[in-house]
Amino acid sequence: MDKKIKEQILYIRSTGLTNMFDVPMVQRLANEYGFYELVVFLEDNRADYVHFILYGDD
Repeated sequence: MDKKIKEQILYIRSTGLTNMFDVPMVQRLANEYGFYELVVFLEDNRADYVHFILYGDD
């Protein structure tokens, strides 16, 4: 997971608009904010995303 994806995840988390385990909502918010890399990343790398949310590392 690259730095840009991490920053986008942390930005969405900081908004407090969704539970970060609600991946479809995270994708919607990412799309609204123009974080298209994150939208694609969530499609292909859900396990890596969940690991990052749980443990804060990749």
